Amino acid sequence: MSWLVAIALVLLLAAGSFFILLGSYSLMKLSEFFKRLHGPTKATTLGVGCVLLASVGYHLLSGSDPQPRELLVTAFLFITAPISAHLMAKAALSLHMAERPPQPGTEPTGEDPGTR
Repeated sequence: MSWLVAIALVLLLAAGSFFILLGSYSLMKLSEFFKRLHGPTKATTLGVGCVLLASVGYHLLSGSDPQPRELLVTAFLFITAPISAHLMAKAALSLHMAERPPQPGTEPTGEDPGTR
């Protein structure tokens, strides 16, 4: 395997790791349900896709027998992630999640009742 191919695979792994970390961080830190839903479904899917693409590229270029597991995982991921995000968003819309009061421990958007 040449250095150019190895560098391309390392860049794919680095980009995938960055997007996985970004998706995990957005799940933990974002405040509203719909924001928390958007971060992991987009960023983490892209990150796992980059890691799987690097794995497929490594196995193709190293001369090992091709295994369909990476392609099956990729297909399963790209089919299930949008469907599950869509179903969670529909459930949240039917429960009127955007109109609910903030949870305890979060900053209120209006005036603090303890300052009166």
